[in-house]
Amino acid sequence: MDSEPNPTILDGSIRKDRRSQEMLYRQFHGYGMSISLRYTSTREEAVEVLNDGFVKVFDNLQQFDREKPFKSWFRRILINTAINHTKKYGKFKNETDLEHLTELTENGSNVLDDLSYQDTIKLIQSLSPAYRTIFNLYVIEGYSHDEIAETLQISVGASKSGLSRARENLRNLIKKNHEEEVGQLNKQ
Repeated sequence: MDSEPNPTILDGSIRKDRRSQEMLYRQFHGYGMSISLRYTSTREEAVEVLNDGFVKVFDNLQQFDREKPFKSWFRRILINTAINHTKKYGKFKNETDLEHLTELTENGSNVLDDLSYQDTIKLIQSLSPAYRTIFNLYVIEGYSHDEIAETLQISVGASKSGLSRARENLRNLIKKNHEEEVGQLNKQ
């Protein structure tokens, strides 16, 4: 599957042709869900964010600069939609970096090596909405603390603190999961 939509699909979607919109939706559904899941607590919430994001895409597609990658534009819309979703439902209060999580090692092996993508997403989803959003923006999207502060309308200190707490929460969750797995193995 191409990473960029067919120009005919884009043209049809701009004209509000349902078939073209459906084709665009199907082509980018998986990619969009992977982004939405990182910013939400449940699959249902992720679907809501994804669908809201697609509504924005369809409403604003005529503004898309075809000289630039569609995926990047779509990603930005989904991230903003997820942030707005979190703010709308009062889940963000002004109050881990995966590379830093490698500090958790057992017998010289990285505990993260044993986590599947789904396990990693579940751990990130278990963070509070504020920590999860800051974590995603900093670690995965590559935002600076200044950019996060501006985007979320919080202080730079709150961004740094939120990231630190997100990392610590993830470390604790990984450690707890690892200890539970070792306990289960010892019982066998």
